[in-house]
Amino acid sequence: MDTSDELSTGERIRMLRESRGLTRAALAQMCGRGADWLKKIESGERPLRSHDLLMRLGAALQLSDLSAITGGSGPSQPVPSGRLAHPVLPDVWAAVMTRPMSITPPTARHIDPAVLQGRVDQSWHLWHTSEHNRTEVGALLPDLIRDAEAAVRALDGAERRAALVALSDVYRLTGQATAYVAPAELAWVVADRALTAAQDADQPAAIAAAAWNLGNILRETAYPDEALRVVVEAADLIRPHLDDAPDDWRGIYGALQLHAAVTEAREGRDGTAWRYWDKGDHVAKSLPADYVHPSTVFGRANVDFHAVSVACDLRKSARVIDLADDIDPDAMPSVERRARLWVEVARGHLQRGDRTAALKTMQMAYEIGAETVAYTPSARSVAADLWRHAPRAMRPEASRLAELIGVPTAS
Repeated sequence: MDTSDELSTGERIRMLRESRGLTRAALAQMCGRGADWLKKIESGERPLRSHDLLMRLGAALQLSDLSAITGGSGPSQPVPSGRLAHPVLPDVWAAVMTRPMSITPPTARHIDPAVLQGRVDQSWHLWHTSEHNRTEVGALLPDLIRDAEAAVRALDGAERRAALVALSDVYRLTGQATAYVAPAELAWVVADRALTAAQDADQPAAIAAAAWNLGNILRETAYPDEALRVVVEAADLIRPHLDDAPDDWRGIYGALQLHAAVTEAREGRDGTAWRYWDKGDHVAKSLPADYVHPSTVFGRANVDFHAVSVACDLRKSARVIDLADDIDPDAMPSVERRARLWVEVARGHLQRGDRTAALKTMQMAYEIGAETVAYTPSARSVAADLWRHAPRAMRPEASRLAELIGVPTAS
């Protein structure tokens, strides 16, 4: 069909959707978003800056080339079908979706919840320290899921509650390791199971951590208000226990504040975003200087990293660069989080129109955490922009980066 260059991106999307007989709700669901999100895109009320979401819309609309949405001003770009693929996904999917209905065999009674939790903690450590974290952690997840499920079915009393906490942690890690590569239904299943297991264990810190995970899913599927509600309620739940609680309880409380800060920033709410960040900063100051939460990596460095993220989501590019200049990235033990920091800085450079600096920063991010960059939508969006618009002298490097990350390019 004719999609004139005079039409806006939103108008093209609406015309393509209607020509295929799709309702707004149906197309939005295919992209893992809500109907209100798509309504704002089509009306022009909300800009569509995410390359990943453009690709999802292109695939859902069965387009062969993205220019049908973006117009003819840029180079053509083929639209791949389906989501990003990863070799570990089939085995993880099988472990989650083929949950046994039968009674657990007696051998499962010999699973020690403390040993199980140790395996989970080691897997979280691997997630944060490996440059190929999805591959390495994904290989461990199927056995962890099955063993944790078996332990919960076989044990009772205090041992069962400990196994439930481990099961919740396993499903939280599954959500992290399969983000952006798994179908939306898997993300919702693991988030729900993590929260249910934590609630069954009746352990406030586990509930708060599962809520942090659910908030991620809600925010990434365009339910920001629901995401904020979940993390605020979880923070209210754990707050009365903080005075005498272990450091990790305060750590997850701080992580909830930072989660709320980013959620508000993405909605353009400057004042509330920084107020939540201030709360997270206050929590970090109450903890030992070298404290790091084992799964969320909340601590002094992560609070500073989140300041960059908040400024970037608020499109305060000058502040992004200023904040990044004062950060010691080596203070953050998580490879995954360090790579994401440099992606945020690259976004800041891109907001300023400095594509040379953005390219160099993205190359740094890829060297630190290859899989983090390859499977993070914001990183792929930056790489795609650089491939299309980098200065002539930088185009070979931009093309090489796009190829490494797996961003589709046309010759």
